[in-house]
Amino acid sequence: MLTVEATDGQARSGRFETSHGTVETPAFMPVGTRATVRALDVHDLRAAGAGIVLSNTYHLMLRPGADVIEAAGGLHRFMAWDGPILTDSGGYQIFSLQPRITEDGAAFRSVYDGSSVHLSPEGAVAVQESLGPDIAMVLDVCIGLPAGRPAVEAAMERTLRWAERSLAAHRRPDQLLFGIVQGGVDDELRARSARATADLGFPGFGIGGLSVGEDASDRNRALSAAVAELPIDKPRYVMGLGDTEGVLDAVARGADMFDCVLPTRLARHGKALTSVGDFNIRRAEFIGSNEPLDPACACLTCTTYERGYLRHLVATGELLAHRLMSIHNLTFTLGVLSAARAAIIAGTFDAYRAAHLAGRGFVDIDGTATMP
Repeated sequence: MLTVEATDGQARSGRFETSHGTVETPAFMPVGTRATVRALDVHDLRAAGAGIVLSNTYHLMLRPGADVIEAAGGLHRFMAWDGPILTDSGGYQIFSLQPRITEDGAAFRSVYDGSSVHLSPEGAVAVQESLGPDIAMVLDVCIGLPAGRPAVEAAMERTLRWAERSLAAHRRPDQLLFGIVQGGVDDELRARSARATADLGFPGFGIGGLSVGEDASDRNRALSAAVAELPIDKPRYVMGLGDTEGVLDAVARGADMFDCVLPTRLARHGKALTSVGDFNIRRAEFIGSNEPLDPACACLTCTTYERGYLRHLVATGELLAHRLMSIHNLTFTLGVLSAARAAIIAGTFDAYRAAHLAGRGFVDIDGTATMP
């Protein structure tokens, strides 16, 4: 159960308990797809402010295998992370492989060796019970947008049927199983999916099928339709959303949890996320620069290294660049969520959000911050 500690409009700050500690919301989960956040170790994650991380069922069931991780003592011991872990069931990754979907599950080819793989709703639950995360997700049917209403509705209805089967198959009392709301950007389908998923009694809810091609206004409308039908005392997790503007849009609409590879993926390509806008450190203007990436940031990267050195690392392909840029981008993203929590508690969330957007250059032509 989510304990809501403060609200400011629809935005809310709260906490809920897992077998490996408390999750404070709103929360961003760094993505450790294969039981690691690329280029970072668990000490880096803690220093950046991470309280919960995400790993991916699809990848881990293929390499090294759920049985290997279970024999190692579970995912927490395997990756040496003692805090909460959420595993995504793999629905999004399977969607990207153009699988054959039937009522029984999804059939696809392994990205590692090309072998045939079949994953059912019950199988996804069983794999996650072997992996041992604190939060598991049901297997859902994700489709790309835009898509016609019949296809979106069919995927939503199948996701609901799979959710019922997943609940019936779930056995671990120390593991929370979240349902997933689908419905594309159709308000009526989102609301119907959310009501039906809530009626199944899950302890928390993912809002899936977004950040797959829709624009921000459609995403925000779909979020509002779903959140309005979900219980106030259970976490709401927007899957795959990671840009801070989009995250704050969702927080403003009552969402609690987020994940995305965006901060670390951009970091590996040399892009810095900062309080005054984003830039690529590869630019020639940073040769010899003695400024930090972001003067407002207190992370290891910004308090130790200069832009000129970081540009050199990125330009020459040094592996240290991946670590240092990732440390900064994650610290920035997690800091935005921490500041949002504080602003909700203080009753100043709208002002904080407007200042964040304006500082990063998201403004209308009249100079006021753009707030979708």
